[in-house]
Amino acid sequence: MPLPAELKPLPDSKFDADCARHLLNRAGFGGTPQQVQALAGLGLAKAVDRLVKYEPLTYTDSGTDEFDKDIIRPPTDEERRTQIQARRSNDEATLQRFDRERNRRQSDDREQFRQVQKWWLKRMIESPRPLEEKMTLFWHGHFSTGYRTIEDSWHMYQQNQMFRRFATGNFAQMVRAVVRDPAMIKYLDNDENRKGKPNENLARELMELFTLGEGRGYTEQDIKEGARALTGLTFKDDEGVFLIDQHDGGHKTILGFGGAIDADRFVDLILARKECPEFICTKLYRFLVNDAPGELAPDQKAFVKGMSKLLVDSKAELKPVLRAVFMSGHFHHPANRAAIIKSPVQLIVQAVRQFHTPVRELSVLNSAADLMGQNLLQPPNVKGWDGGRSWINTSTLFTRQNLLVYLLTGRSPRMQEWESSEQGFDARHLVDGARKTDGSVPSADGVTWLLRCSLANSALPERVRAIMQCMDARKLSLESNEGVIEALCLITALPEYQLC
Repeated sequence: MPLPAELKPLPDSKFDADCARHLLNRAGFGGTPQQVQALAGLGLAKAVDRLVKYEPLTYTDSGTDEFDKDIIRPPTDEERRTQIQARRSNDEATLQRFDRERNRRQSDDREQFRQVQKWWLKRMIESPRPLEEKMTLFWHGHFSTGYRTIEDSWHMYQQNQMFRRFATGNFAQMVRAVVRDPAMIKYLDNDENRKGKPNENLARELMELFTLGEGRGYTEQDIKEGARALTGLTFKDDEGVFLIDQHDGGHKTILGFGGAIDADRFVDLILARKECPEFICTKLYRFLVNDAPGELAPDQKAFVKGMSKLLVDSKAELKPVLRAVFMSGHFHHPANRAAIIKSPVQLIVQAVRQFHTPVRELSVLNSAADLMGQNLLQPPNVKGWDGGRSWINTSTLFTRQNLLVYLLTGRSPRMQEWESSEQGFDARHLVDGARKTDGSVPSADGVTWLLRCSLANSALPERVRAIMQCMDARKLSLESNEGVIEALCLITALPEYQLC
């Protein structure tokens, strides 16, 4: 399939370690200097294919067998009959027993939800398929759904696996799966959408937030008619179901087309609109290439146009688009380095993968992500996280710095004194690229190397001097583990470390 001119590839001769680091940061969550060098050695095409065509790379999932899909479940026929009889006979003891059982299940489910959050964060940290997890995170924020409304941890886990299955797959197939997903149906009240009593929530967000963009290519009447098309789509226990007796099979006119339009036809009509690939590709561009505030510049709009054309030509397959983006000269242009503010999850996972720190306590990391504004599986609303500059304020910056110190040293903000900087973490491998044949690490070379490996862009000379002065004042050398960790604490406190 020929590429649109706007997606012109970077010449292979220009793909170096800095490009490989940029690729790892954006198509995943970064990597160690050794991983960066290994990727650079593959050359541009093989490096991109290794990240995008990840299916042969196995990942042994751990812990998912522990998740119980039946903590929250519909009552059995016998339980239902018992409750009906208890209400009729005013049997308070039986009704209280059912209330206690419901409360116990809800408490157990909240605990399982925390375990699911930890499982996903651990997966992002460990997976050899980083783009799979990065795109799962993207779709979770795009098709935003939150546990507080769902109150069913298995449905959130089930939806997360669905996003993973379609992470770099077919967008059209994913949209069809989303409108049948129990978590989404519950979140947007489509279980209450039935013939004669349409609920517009899912139809509205499907067009406004998920496919076309607010006010682009549809009318309020299209939403009303779309809600009728989605009637009867509900869920039973853990499966999406279609109840024909609750479906409005009458004539509808949506986006200029008339007929007995059902859910599949409704989705097809949306996907056929030119606004759809433009909207999705703009969101992908801001997530993967450049999230500068305001309207996109002309060259950025042209690039998104090329992405959109390729998405249409590939019949909604995402993998060709992602591969073209990561291969392009535009993606690797210096203007698109350090052009995205790290989300809290990106900050956490990249720090662990980049420096190879201990994971410490997953519950602490998830709590920190929440404090920084990104509670996994619990976005603030149906729009998801705003991202960009909304990630940064005085409070979140303080938490970000404390979190990085915690990962590097093991010290929690609650601790009164510093613990040993070792904490089972030997950071000296991070300066191997600046190490001389005699094993020494010259201060200037070592600091410059650490900055290069840590930041999305080349460090300013004054940063090197300032860090060296701090190291000299504490009489620390980069030949010692304590010295390397101290330098990393200083580097991760820099404003530019917040950029990806």
